[in-house]
Amino acid sequence: MRTKILILASAIGMLGWGTVLPYQYAYAANTRGWGALAAALASTLFSVGALVAAPIGGRLADRFDPVVVAVTAKVVAAVGVGGLVLADSPAAFFTGMFVFGLGLTAATPAASVLVLRWVRAEDRRKVFAYKFTAEAVGMAVGAFVAGQLVDLSRPDGMTWAFVAAGVGFALSAGLIYVAGVGAPSLADSELGATAGQSAGDAVDRVGVLDGLRRIFAVPALRWTALVTVTLALGFYAQFESGLPAYALTVLDVRESTIGLAAAVNCLVIVALQVVVVRLTAKRSAPSLLMVVGGIWTLSWVVLSVAQLEPAIASALFVTTFGIFAVGETMYAPVLNPLTASLAPAGMVGTTLGTFTAIQTTFSALGPLVAGALLGAGLANGFLVMHVVISLTAVYGAWRLRGALRRHGGATTRPTPEQDGHMDAGSRRPDAPVVAPAAA
Repeated sequence: MRTKILILASAIGMLGWGTVLPYQYAYAANTRGWGALAAALASTLFSVGALVAAPIGGRLADRFDPVVVAVTAKVVAAVGVGGLVLADSPAAFFTGMFVFGLGLTAATPAASVLVLRWVRAEDRRKVFAYKFTAEAVGMAVGAFVAGQLVDLSRPDGMTWAFVAAGVGFALSAGLIYVAGVGAPSLADSELGATAGQSAGDAVDRVGVLDGLRRIFAVPALRWTALVTVTLALGFYAQFESGLPAYALTVLDVRESTIGLAAAVNCLVIVALQVVVVRLTAKRSAPSLLMVVGGIWTLSWVVLSVAQLEPAIASALFVTTFGIFAVGETMYAPVLNPLTASLAPAGMVGTTLGTFTAIQTTFSALGPLVAGALLGAGLANGFLVMHVVISLTAVYGAWRLRGALRRHGGATTRPTPEQDGHMDAGSRRPDAPVVAPAAA
């Protein structure tokens, strides 16, 4: 039941955000008249806020109750996005986006730790898939409703969308709190009290820099970091601003087409997620990530064709978002469990937060790079760059698969040496550790 409430909380949070995400770039650039650079900077500051929050949220989730961390972060997100109602200048809009990035991303590793704590190892990939699907449903519904009600011709045309997003995250925080009431602590999980105590002590002893050294002492985690960065750059970094900017300035499509594309992306995820999880249940995570990189590459090729065929550019743009979604059904369920399975002892939240920060660091450059290239009329360079990035993701996933084979693979179940009963100081730096799950 706790897991179901957590999934529902994710869906409600994304319901509100879906009303804002597809339109915030056009709102800042065109409706408010602040220009493309200001709109891109707002997206970048959102990412900067996420960069600041991700490692902090992850470390706090290791040291304190992740329920409290997630609830607090969701409230901060609600304040940030709800405050955009009052943003009547670029500076105020930038501040709201920054605070929203702080809250939303600080909650992410904490929520992942809750899944890892409340769900047994053999069910984690499935639960992460359901959680991602629920978020996609929320995004799809939010984007569809907003497409009918948002009026980008008026400065107050998105007021209700900002309010809806704030309310959504506030409700999400409340649901997570309810789910956490009476939840088993780390000491009550399947790893036992000794494991929980040693994990907490390990986090207390590890400083930030020492923690980073321990994380990246694992060869497979280094390749996982490359895959995480390149797959993020290959799509997610451009989802909010780069792709909408390309559609508006190069393909000359309607603003409503962007909302339709976002909705199609979410609906494809909903339609295929469960099926894909079943079909890929016995496939290794690196192999699936290689496929994702290939799908990302295909998507950018289709976008290139859209530039050459103006008559069907809108249809191809929407189709591309559907193709991206097929890759997302493989990407989302495997990445967090894989990363957690490789994390050093007692550092699951810290590792997840660190990887989110790494992803966000590079993603923050996405809107600025897109704005610079598209503003300079270098649409072809924009497209070629992302094809190369996506192919790099394929290479990184291939090397990751080799690294896991050389070290016995990423486990999905704790062994006696990995479950915390061994003292953290005697552990090999590259020994994979699985996050604890509740009984």
